Amino acid sequence: MPDPPEGEPLLPLLVRFVLGPLVRALYRPQVEGVENIPEDGPVLLAANHRAALDTGVITFTTPRQVRFLGKAEYFTGKGLKGRFIAKSLDALGYVPVERGNAQAGLAALEAGRKVLTDGGVFAIYPEGTRSLDGRLHRGHTGVAALALSTGAKVVPVALFGTEGIQPNGAKIPRLAKIKVRFGEPLDFSRYEGQDSSSAIRRSVTDEIMYAILELSGQEYVDTYHKRPDEKAS
Repeated sequence: MPDPPEGEPLLPLLVRFVLGPLVRALYRPQVEGVENIPEDGPVLLAANHRAALDTGVITFTTPRQVRFLGKAEYFTGKGLKGRFIAKSLDALGYVPVERGNAQAGLAALEAGRKVLTDGGVFAIYPEGTRSLDGRLHRGHTGVAALALSTGAKVVPVALFGTEGIQPNGAKIPRLAKIKVRFGEPLDFSRYEGQDSSSAIRRSVTDEIMYAILELSGQEYVDTYHKRPDEKAS
């Protein structure tokens, strides 16, 4: 295990060097291809989405600190409890973003872009929501926009079995056999300066989704997955 970095706040250190090892010891996740994650520089992790706890699984199986999007309201609680929750979410890698308004998508992309331009690791679920039918659905082009505008390497990620940790209706996480598979990094520098092209963004997104498909072995559906709260039209 690497030495804790000097000057880092206590709570992130506890998450990375105490809670992380405890979770790994409890669930014993099978991790493949972790050497595919570049040791430095901007990295965009693009994963399939099986369960609400996928974010925690990625956090505790990736050697570098990973940042994710989180609802801004989770960070605005009052009192000691609210501040503790906000600091805990920050330690787990969440970046607060407003949702439910017309600017939400742009704000989410900008939050991810800042992490990557600072040389960090940002994780995204291109499907936009977790898969309720177990299939891999068409990816939204935000993942390509981030990769093209920042030059970040894209590492495809396949999660297996995470839906068994907390099945629908279960309030307490359960033990489950889980696996995380990291693919070889994808380099899209050949499209430098073309991030404004919708055709290029679509092509890059499809290439990323195909890489996830190759890793996960899921059935692919070339339609966007509706969010659980969306009504059928």
